[in-house]
Amino acid sequence: MKPEVLAIRHVHFEDLGSLELVVGDRGHLVRYLDVGRGRIGAPNPLDPSLLVVLGGPIGAYEDAQYPHLAPLLSMLEKRIAAGLPTIGICLGSQLIARALGARVYSSNDLELGWSPLTLTEAGRASPLRHLEADGHAVPVFHWHGDTFDLPDGATLLASTERCAHQAFSWGDHVLALQCHAEVLADRFENWLVTYPGDLARSGTTAAALREATAQHGPALQRAARAMFGEWLDRFPINAHRD
Repeated sequence: MKPEVLAIRHVHFEDLGSLELVVGDRGHLVRYLDVGRGRIGAPNPLDPSLLVVLGGPIGAYEDAQYPHLAPLLSMLEKRIAAGLPTIGICLGSQLIARALGARVYSSNDLELGWSPLTLTEAGRASPLRHLEADGHAVPVFHWHGDTFDLPDGATLLASTERCAHQAFSWGDHVLALQCHAEVLADRFENWLVTYPGDLARSGTTAAALREATAQHGPALQRAARAMFGEWLDRFPINAHRD
């Protein structure tokens, strides 16, 4: 049996993107568990070779409004404690931070658009180094209004001017990315037609974001595939665990 990647998806177009291309190249099966279409607490969090929690427009702290958050946090806690490969993107990174005991809250600032990350020394020694090509930072895509405190024991990998905690690792098996390094230009139009209110609030336009995505998307795709590939190469997940 081929190893399985389980992706928890909140919105249909916020998918694995570049990461799906990477795991596909390695022969992994990808299974999406869509919130609202499956019971979040049903899968054994220790079974997948890789667990990825994807983004979405809700708050990681809104338990009362979204009952699936409690079992999802429990999954993450068990998975992380077991030392198994786990990635969180945007909302997923916030949930990982919360599962590790950190506070998640509104930043009172909607960071939306394309801008480069500033890597820490640890970030430049990590797979995120691929987001700096020939000494120049590759712009990545941002769309979030929440942030988190850095969890105890975490290693900060990247920041931006508007968000101090953009990426962190915890141990060797957890990667949390506030930004959308996975986004693919040819799947981007869905973002624009789904969240027009955010566009208006941020002061940008669909046309401007569409143009920036066409400009920066190809370079990000190359860099993200290299980044995710190097991160995955450290784990023996090509063989099925009996």
